[in-house]
Amino acid sequence: MDRNLALEFVRITEAAALASARWMGRGEEKKADQAAVDAMRKAFDSVQIDGTVVIGEGERDEAPMLFIGEKVGSNVNGAPSVDIALDPLEGTTICATGGVGAISVIAVAEKGQFLHAPDTYMDKIACGPTARGCIDIDLSPTENIHRVAEKLKKSVNEITVVILERPRHSDLIAEVRKTGARIQLIGDGDVSASVAAGFEDSGIDMLMGIGGAPEGVISAAAMQCLGGDFQGRLKFRNENEKERAKKMGILDLNQKLSIEKLAPGSVMFVATGVTDGPLLKGVKFKSGHIATTHSLVMRSKTGTIRFIEASHNLGKKSLSL
Repeated sequence: MDRNLALEFVRITEAAALASARWMGRGEEKKADQAAVDAMRKAFDSVQIDGTVVIGEGERDEAPMLFIGEKVGSNVNGAPSVDIALDPLEGTTICATGGVGAISVIAVAEKGQFLHAPDTYMDKIACGPTARGCIDIDLSPTENIHRVAEKLKKSVNEITVVILERPRHSDLIAEVRKTGARIQLIGDGDVSASVAAGFEDSGIDMLMGIGGAPEGVISAAAMQCLGGDFQGRLKFRNENEKERAKKMGILDLNQKLSIEKLAPGSVMFVATGVTDGPLLKGVKFKSGHIATTHSLVMRSKTGTIRFIEASHNLGKKSLSL
């Protein structure tokens, strides 16, 4: 994939972040999400790709735009064929309540490389590059924490684990607390938390627990670029989800899903902050119709990681950029 595409995708996440940030703290989850979807979809039209959404807003009947299977990009002659995994607003509740860590995110892979994850749950574990190779989702949380602490040359009580605050995680939280490790509970946004675990300065060492499977694929793409580690295992809620997974080509429903199974090959990861988080600053609206954005752009092929701060004159261009 052409490296110049990475900057094109930044413009798309910037557009979605700027649009949804207008709804920050206003208690309107659906309107914030729709604003992000509309802006992202329109911005895709100017990018010269033959893109297919493989992880998006849902099935076609449920999502009017950016649905699974939708074609995006201008698709001019010679445009590269790519698969797109996206979340126009990861953390709709975060945005609606003015919380921490809402982002707009896109992951891109060569055609056929992303796991076509069904809309179900996934048990996940992630860590940064220094601890790569030492985590194993088949081991207990206690053993994984001790392994990461050893790799990072930290005491266990210096390790910080991010976990979604959900009733299903009561046993996990209790076990992590028993080890003496620190916990950061989050209400939403485990893609942002997974990526933050790949950066030492974020203060987050690991992510554990069950979240959305589509978000797991996006997180794996980010860790592929960072050189971090990620493993997952699908957790189905009913037989219908299992049948759908089989139709999507997943035959071993209990397999351990590594980065190489979730997001292999050459991938790109792009995210723009909507609200302030551990990794990215949120959109700021300033006087004179100026808005600022903070984005992260990564490519697995080169390992290049870029943070981009941009100032947008909204008096001269629309939010679709």
